[in-house]
Amino acid sequence: MERAEAPSYKIATALFLRLTAACFLCAFVSLWVQVDGLIGSSGILPVSRFLAAAREALGPERFRLLPTLCWLGSSDAALHALCGAGAIVSVLALAGAAPALCLFLAWALYLSLCVAGQVFFEFQWDFLLLETGLLAVLLAAPRLSPRAARAAPISGFALFLLRFLLFRLNLSSGLVKLESGDRTWRNLSALSHHYETQPLPPWTAWYFHQLPASFHVASCVILFAVELAVPFFVFGPARVRRLAGAALAGLQILIAVSGNYAFFNILTLALCVLCFDDALFPERLRARAPAEAGRGWPRWVVWPSGGVLLFAASVHLATLVPGLPLPRPIVALVNVLAPFRSANGYGLFAVMTTERPEIVVEGSEDGQTWKPYEFRWKPGDVTRRPRFVAPHQPRLDWQMWFAALGSYEQQPWFLGFCARLLQGSPSVTALLAKDPFPGAPPRYLRAVVYDYRFTSRAERRATGAWWTREEKGLYLPVLSKDMLREAR
Repeated sequence: MERAEAPSYKIATALFLRLTAACFLCAFVSLWVQVDGLIGSSGILPVSRFLAAAREALGPERFRLLPTLCWLGSSDAALHALCGAGAIVSVLALAGAAPALCLFLAWALYLSLCVAGQVFFEFQWDFLLLETGLLAVLLAAPRLSPRAARAAPISGFALFLLRFLLFRLNLSSGLVKLESGDRTWRNLSALSHHYETQPLPPWTAWYFHQLPASFHVASCVILFAVELAVPFFVFGPARVRRLAGAALAGLQILIAVSGNYAFFNILTLALCVLCFDDALFPERLRARAPAEAGRGWPRWVVWPSGGVLLFAASVHLATLVPGLPLPRPIVALVNVLAPFRSANGYGLFAVMTTERPEIVVEGSEDGQTWKPYEFRWKPGDVTRRPRFVAPHQPRLDWQMWFAALGSYEQQPWFLGFCARLLQGSPSVTALLAKDPFPGAPPRYLRAVVYDYRFTSRAERRATGAWWTREEKGLYLPVLSKDMLREAR
């Protein structure tokens, strides 16, 4: 009996590496247009101030705990250089040139920016990009020319590590929903709230929100099935793996068409691609794939480095098992790797928000007449159509969503943001859609919190508005320029 040939994944690997490079490119360019306002010298959280405080508090340990190239320079020009260099190596990786080297450089540069970015870079897809990028280095060939890289053999262990990442990402997202004890996930009503209360809903979310409750309940059931059961099949035979990859990819497409989650959906789809062997791709693509030649990474590189990452990732997954004790040495080892953000725990939307508080920041010249600052992407003007923004991530707009869920005392960056508005910082006002005080900054500033809700079909027909809102009170008491001077 003739032995069946093992499935090949050369096309899937090439596509995955290019999609990962594309995600890096999106991430670098997205930050590049915001970096001055977020962490520049006149930004909300200047990185130079952050590093100076870390130097004082941590001493030599700062280099291990905060691994960033910004220790060599944290000026605005240095931040732009990091973003620009990251974009360049991402383009080279996208073109297939020296993929292992370029992806490693992209990982190192993005890690540097994530550390420098402070609270603005604490998103799970930032961690996912770093972990995926580092594992992609092990999957990519250590060759300089594109053709030699395509012909190099693929590491089966690196392929397994990336599938394990896809497994953990989805399974963890399902487990945290169950373990949180959140009532809406337990009674399957969570998606009745999700489209309206997610951070930056696009216009399609309004239409999803109008669908009947039975649709949202059925969607919850399907979501749990995909997140809790399907991930196990990525380790099955080729045909089963294909079905699992298709189901997981389908979930990401649905999330992408109803929400704005930066490059997260593209990156997860890149991981799903590794479930599809070459037999599924058109013959013309298979014919163009070069015959295997040369060598990939030696085992003494892939197995020790991959083994450490596998161990740390498994520990993160084990923490989701209730009551499972973890020995202190194991926890200590994982903590050593934590600053590199490349072996992570995941779990999205563990608790569903059922209300949508929104902060409206207002300025005034006399303390009587107030003008609102309009943000580019988050809800503000109720008649403005919600827009798609992914794969770009407007990080200030995202942080405003988190800030509204608590108080300004819990969000130290928010006072920095308000101070920059009172100072009239051009780099910060550039993050907004409109500066109501273009000539000179206002004398006073305050923040009001509103409860936002999607309009019903009848309300939208009557008013043309996408949102309805109700004022709840002050989020931040009135600030003045004089108060800022006294605080210095």
